[in-house]
Amino acid sequence: MSERPYDIVIGLEVHVQLKTRTKLFCRCSTQFGLSPNTSTCPVCIGMPGSLPVMNREAFGLALKTAVAINCHIPEFTKWDRKQYYYPDLPKGYQISQYDLPMSEKGWLEISDPKGEFEPKKVGITRAHLEEDAGKSLHDEVAGKADSRIDLNRTGTPLLEIVSEPDMRSPREAKAYLTELKLLLEYLDVSDCNMQEGSLRVDANVNLHIHNGEGQKIATPIVEIKNMNSFRAVERALAYEAQRQYEVYQETGRTIGQVPKQTRGWDDQAMVTRGQRHKEESSDYRYFPDPDLCPVITTAAEVEAVRNNLGELPAQLRVRLESTYGITPYDSDVIVSQGRPTVEYFVTLAEATADGKRASNWVQQEVLRVLNETGGAISDFPVKAAGLAVLVKAVIDGELDVSRAKEVFNDMVATGKSAAAIMQERGIEKVDSSALKALCAELLAASPRIVADVKAGKEQAVGAIVGQAKRKNPNVSPGEVRAICLELIQEM
Repeated sequence: MSERPYDIVIGLEVHVQLKTRTKLFCRCSTQFGLSPNTSTCPVCIGMPGSLPVMNREAFGLALKTAVAINCHIPEFTKWDRKQYYYPDLPKGYQISQYDLPMSEKGWLEISDPKGEFEPKKVGITRAHLEEDAGKSLHDEVAGKADSRIDLNRTGTPLLEIVSEPDMRSPREAKAYLTELKLLLEYLDVSDCNMQEGSLRVDANVNLHIHNGEGQKIATPIVEIKNMNSFRAVERALAYEAQRQYEVYQETGRTIGQVPKQTRGWDDQAMVTRGQRHKEESSDYRYFPDPDLCPVITTAAEVEAVRNNLGELPAQLRVRLESTYGITPYDSDVIVSQGRPTVEYFVTLAEATADGKRASNWVQQEVLRVLNETGGAISDFPVKAAGLAVLVKAVIDGELDVSRAKEVFNDMVATGKSAAAIMQERGIEKVDSSALKALCAELLAASPRIVADVKAGKEQAVGAIVGQAKRKNPNVSPGEVRAICLELIQEM
């Protein structure tokens, strides 16, 4: 397969709704799902004479995030008015930050446990605070072509996180978004619910086409909007890269020859569609907001935030791998489930002194049940300490894994302990001498199997294992197999 004739260059803009009870510059509720236009006031709809007041909690959550993504925090930051007209922006401007953002020049490390790309640091250009606009509702009434406006979202606090164009594949872009979302959830600064608009992604993409002479030709940059999942982002980027390559072959147009375009992703048709030409910063006529004071953040305040971040996903993965001997893939699965799952795993691994086995039980059994039921691990009926008793019974040879899974399912269904269910099922460890006697008896009655094993067909001993399980369900298949092979060797 020939090498791709171009490099994909991707930068992402992520808008995160911060987890505050009230809006950025007024006391209106940010609760999702309220009746349209019921969570508004003179400030957020821009009535004459109304004055904004900054939400300190929103700034604190933004600062916490900025520190976690390794941004430089300047001492001085201010608010700016971004002027544009749209029906869902009643003031005719958005309060944002322009030339002096609250944070800049950070990075977020991404990796792929499957090894599809090398670990890399994606640069963060800036992370700044701004207020959200309202929401336009198009064609939601059957038979009508109306557009309606819901201003409840107007003024909601957003943190816009702008990456450098450091990603070179849709896979890397998805990994960046997944890692960023996980970090935001660990920080508890946002619920990151894409369906409710708490996390929204715009992607900037163009190509660097190899011209065969060691040079690269850049195609015009396109901004893609309307992507409602990380999988949609991945699909949209893959489609757009191929589309841009075909357009370049057709027209030969390069960056600077046409204005930057905004295109919307149609997830059903699996295509991007042209929407409009993108404005430049000069079109927004930024100027400092005269109604809001600048914000001063001292080095001591930044250090205090840094010291209280807690253990973040990247650090957790390293600790789980080094302390409990699990693979990067296993640590990634566990950490991606959230802090409560990590705590569950750690308790189980400590109690059983077997990190790999604890990891397998959490991933294969605990997460299976949670996925089937849609429950949270905090409400899981089998606590880590209770599961540890069952796992230790497997380690000690009291029961095999298949029977242990049956016991586990009973524990989930009834809430009873492993010991109680094992007693009800008559599960007990088989005495080694009794097990050896059983194997000798079965082998004596099966000369053909013995002959097959002696002829090199070790798999034939499987029939003896099955017979032993039927005579005594408590026997361990592995032990039966090992004892039988040893006895045959002595014959």
